[in-house]
Amino acid sequence: MDDQERRRHFEELARELTEPLRRFVVRRTDPATADDVLADTLLVCWRRIDQIPADPLPWAYGVARNCLANAERGHRRQRRLAARIASTTPPDVVPDPAEVPGDDAVIAALAELRPAEAELLRLWAWEELTPGEIAVVLGITPNAASIRLHRARQNLADRLRKDERKIDRTAGHEESREGRRP
Repeated sequence: MDDQERRRHFEELARELTEPLRRFVVRRTDPATADDVLADTLLVCWRRIDQIPADPLPWAYGVARNCLANAERGHRRQRRLAARIASTTPPDVVPDPAEVPGDDAVIAALAELRPAEAELLRLWAWEELTPGEIAVVLGITPNAASIRLHRARQNLADRLRKDERKIDRTAGHEESREGRRP
């Protein structure tokens, strides 16, 4: 059977089967689900057009019954999932890292990096992802993620060292008062 014949055969079957199938399904479920089940049933008919018996209605009822059972299982899964979501406690609010008191030098050094490097370091340090996992997130190869992570860590370390030198220079100007006063 070529495509034209299959299409013609299906259109004839659809005209013959649609209304009996619609009544069959509507009597068993709500209207919205009935439309979905009818569509699924006709889709199965299209896919299996070569296997439909000479008396197609009982066979189509069997297909509709299976499609309806699938739809009902799907509804039950949705209800269970909704109940599970409703019963779980919401996650704690994650504070904005900029608002969390921490090491100001690290935050400042991170802000000086290119955004791509900073994001790479955040994925590694905050989300605790491996280079392979970072590669999946960024859509790059694991090797590229490892190399970029190494460079980003090196850049962050260089910036932190520069900040330490700044701090050391200012610390050297402080005068020690130890031992001068009782």
